[in-house]
Amino acid sequence: MIVDKPDVMHSYRALDFGKGFYVTTVWEQAQRWANRKAQMMESGKPIVNIYEMSEEVQDHFAIKDFSDDLEEWIDFVCRCRDEYDDYIKYDVIKGKVANDQVFRVVSMYHRGVWDKERTLKEIKAYPGYDQIAFINQDAIDELLTFDSYKEV
Repeated sequence: MIVDKPDVMHSYRALDFGKGFYVTTVWEQAQRWANRKAQMMESGKPIVNIYEMSEEVQDHFAIKDFSDDLEEWIDFVCRCRDEYDDYIKYDVIKGKVANDQVFRVVSMYHRGVWDKERTLKEIKAYPGYDQIAFINQDAIDELLTFDSYKEV
């Protein structure tokens, strides 16, 4: 669906970075998400919404950027999936996304099957996807602007 006024109210469950409004900078990933959502809803055509994110991030926002810190990232993702609320101390969270392949690896770690060292070696073997989670509405309102949409 077209989301020209994004909000955090419609986030129904904690994902990798908790409850929030998620975007990505990777076009293929956005298409995959749109197709998956359209199939789940069993109606409509898949839509990718396109936003501009302000480069001028205000100091009053708490931004967590995991970048290449996979060790901290994996523990944070596991805690969020266990529904801990560690994420609410941030306004925006950026980092890797657990795509289908990475999700399996994270799951092995989360269940205690693999230790952290083995898990981190496996994650590095997968291609990079990213995600940016807007945790509160003020961050969306100030940093994200709807540009357009595209059917995929």
